[in-house]
Amino acid sequence: MTDRRPGIAAFDALSDDAAYQAVLRCCSAPGFARSVVAGRPYRRVEALLDAAEELSALLPESELELALAGHPRIGERPHSTASAREQAGVAGADEAVRAALAEGNRVYEERFGHIYLVCASGKSGEELLALLAARLRNDPETERRVVRTELGKINRIRLRALLAELS
Repeated sequence: MTDRRPGIAAFDALSDDAAYQAVLRCCSAPGFARSVVAGRPYRRVEALLDAAEELSALLPESELELALAGHPRIGERPHSTASAREQAGVAGADEAVRAALAEGNRVYEERFGHIYLVCASGKSGEELLALLAARLRNDPETERRVVRTELGKINRIRLRALLAELS
């Protein structure tokens, strides 16, 4: 079955290099981008998104670290338009929430050895702070699973945006 939406057809038709660069803007893990490109043609939006989610869950640790490096800390100035959109709820947070997020980020990184990654889309600064506090109670193994799930959510959002740009 083929999806009639033009974004997926345009993505499937991109050159390998153009598709790789586009996916790399969604997730900074090169192996992830190569694997997504190698899976083409997808023909359906959900096929692409499901494949990307599965690949996110299976990323080797070295690739996961590269993916994490492509994201700003919650509450810090975003690296990209996508990050700015995703963290829009933090922009209106008061100084106390922003300070608590900065401190929470520091504690999280000390505990887990990487940034606090969360799908921030549609969440306020207060919600992100509450999620951070809850996740600090996770053991490292549980938190690593949560990080992979959150990365999968972010990748889905960013890939949907990419397909919309290609439409």
